[in-house]
Amino acid sequence: MTKKPEVLSKKLGLTFNDPLLFVTALSHRSVGSNNNERLEFLGDSILGFVIAQKLYDAFPDAAEGTLSRLRANLVNESSLAEVARQHNLGDYLRLGSGELKSGGFRRDSILSDALEAIIGALFKDQGISSCQEWIGRVFAEKLQELSADNWQKDPKTQLQELMQAKKMELPDYTLIDMTGLPHEQIFTVKCSISLVSEPCIGTGVSRKKAEQAAAEIMLTKLIKGN
Repeated sequence: MTKKPEVLSKKLGLTFNDPLLFVTALSHRSVGSNNNERLEFLGDSILGFVIAQKLYDAFPDAAEGTLSRLRANLVNESSLAEVARQHNLGDYLRLGSGELKSGGFRRDSILSDALEAIIGALFKDQGISSCQEWIGRVFAEKLQELSADNWQKDPKTQLQELMQAKKMELPDYTLIDMTGLPHEQIFTVKCSISLVSEPCIGTGVSRKKAEQAAAEIMLTKLIKGN
């Protein structure tokens, strides 16, 4: 049996002026039309904004591409589901019979959507300041784990570690062109990985810089794909 939402609300340190908003945030679309999809849509944008703001302040020397990767690392589906599990959100979800039988309360997509829906509900109930404070508390541990080493690694290293983590073949870099006079040459390199069908092309004043540029483009493509 699904546990009472007010128990979860207390555990999360939240008090809603309109408790029905919180109930809706925990309601999967399988229960009917009064579900959390619209709140999830809202919460997704708010979470992205708040995390972006915190990363901007925490890493004043990080470039835009680095900040984007750090944000994607924090707010992707598996990361959000991990946060949801830390608070046992699955025990409080309202699911249709089909989703209950198939173990929907354990599914990453359903858990992450519910977490974002709670943020959307909190915004509707109390505004952005409450969202900023609560998101800061809930993601404090993950934000603290982002040391300088996380974002100072070059794109090639980050892409290699990503593929290693997924237990997949390492990126392949191929020199496809080299133009210009010897003292001002431009190198063009192709980066290929098994996760993406089309290779990415990077250019630079050295082969190493061209490989870094290609890896940077590939990382951006992976972020957008997720």
